[in-house]
Amino acid sequence: MVYNTIMNKGHFYEKVIETSRISLELGDMNLSSEERRELTIMVNKQIHAVVLDTVLSELSIEDKKIFLKNLAENNHEKIWQHLRLKINKIEEKIKQSIEKTKKELLEDIEKAKKLSK
Repeated sequence: MVYNTIMNKGHFYEKVIETSRISLELGDMNLSSEERRELTIMVNKQIHAVVLDTVLSELSIEDKKIFLKNLAENNHEKIWQHLRLKINKIEEKIKQSIEKTKKELLEDIEKAKKLSK
């Protein structure tokens, strides 16, 4: 399975999600390289926001502080250790949130393709 073709390298969740289909769909669109780059950035930001929302909505205030400290330090091992301790099935929850977001993004891409024809 091809992981993370449009995600920024270095996010703690990059091994949990797969986004190659979005990359392929964007590649099929009649876009300039600048437009494709901008859309990729927007997709990255959307996915990042969804992951953070998924995680933060499950944590207490104190646990959010620990998570954000580990995130700021980009310490993936500590992030996962903390999340697995505090949130039951966190990987699955992140995957589910991303799958929903991917579905919405792919629907938007399909709509845009139809409008551009």
